[in-house]
Amino acid sequence: MQIDAISSSVAMSEYNNAKSKSSTDFAQHLEEATKTAKEKQDDKKLKSACKDFEAMFLNLMYTKMRETVPKNTLFGDSNEEQILQSMLDTELTKKMADAGGMGLADMLYRQLSLSKK
Repeated sequence: MQIDAISSSVAMSEYNNAKSKSSTDFAQHLEEATKTAKEKQDDKKLKSACKDFEAMFLNLMYTKMRETVPKNTLFGDSNEEQILQSMLDTELTKKMADAGGMGLADMLYRQLSLSKK
């Protein structure tokens, strides 16, 4: 085996090529992983926004439905009772949306995720 300046420069050249290729491959993998992580995070945000929209829609629907029912209270209609009823409806509709609700959040998510791609 001959060891001289020519053979060492060839070996060094091959080493540098391999090193640059591996760093390029690593950079591509890192970029793909970052993009995938960002897309997953965006999907979570979109899904959450769709559920929040469905909860808001259900809350408005409950409020309007409640207005159609005649009030028959024992102690009169107080501000405190209205606030409590509003808070109860808000929490109830949030739970409904988290459980699947009417399916509005799923439909919105599918539609918006298709338009995003």
